[in-house]
Formats: sequence, C-alpha cells, structure tokens
Amino acid sequence: MTSLPASDAEELGPYRILLDDWISCAPFEQLLDMRILSAAGGKAELQMPFRYCLANGGSLLHGGALVSLADTAAVMALKSCVPVGSHFATTELQASFLAPVTSGEVRALAQVRPAGERCWDASVELFNDAGVRVLRMTAQLRLARCQPYDTPAA
Repeated sequence: MTSLPASDAEELGPYRILLDDWISCAPFEQLLDMRILSAAGGKAELQMPFRYCLANGGSLLHGGALVSLADTAAVMALKSCVPVGSHFATTELQASFLAPVTSGEVRALAQVRPAGERCWDASVELFNDAGVRVLRMTAQLRLARCQPYDTPAA
C-alpha cells in the first residue's frame, strides 16, 4: 500500500506517486477504501464501503464518492489493456444516479473498448448490496500523445 511520507504530509505538491503495482489503488482511492477485485481483458470489478466520512448531509453515500469509484473502475479496466506506465486521462464522463446508497458496499463493474486513435470508451455500472443498480456512467479516456515507453524520433 502506498502511503504519504510524513515529511511530505504538509506539502501541497507536486507529488511523484509510486504505486505498488500497475493495477493498484493510488492514495485518493485508498482514502475512499476502494478495493480492486479483478482487472483483466478490458474489464474491472471494484468495491467500496459506505463509511461515515463519505456521507452527504442527507445521510446518503456522497455522489462524488460514487463517481470516483466508477471512474477508478474505468481506469483499472483500461490499465488491463495498455502497456505498464502508459499515461492517460479521463477526458469526459456522464453519470446517471439511479438509486440512493444508504449502507453497505458498492460494487463497480467496468468495461472499456477502443474508440479511435488513443481513445477508449468506458461503461460502468455500480450496484448496492441488494444488487440494485445505483449509478450508470459512460466515459472517454484518452492516451497521451507521448508515452514514457515511446522512442523519440531521431
């Protein structure tokens, strides 16, 4: 598990994050207590508990936490398809909130597919403990033009 060195705890960045593995949780994902259950072949399954600190003023799981889980699931699905160390970003996403989460665990199922040069489309669904779909998200992820493994032109 990656943790913030005590000497950097008060710094405001920039940071260089070194993950334990290519497909593993970054500090923000650890803060939300996300767990990667599987990631292979363009698909990923993640889980996140509803903790008190993730509640909104209405005693529901905060929508930002749900979208973070969905986006992270899409990222892990993409990481299962691209070379280790690839640079990419989510460039757009659309989320539909379908049901509130009041307790328990939330499970994310994500799938990505190529959608043109350097682009990948993602679809993600989140489910509560009872199997009720609580969020549907679509997103586009884009690989950076220059990758750390690219050979510079001579």
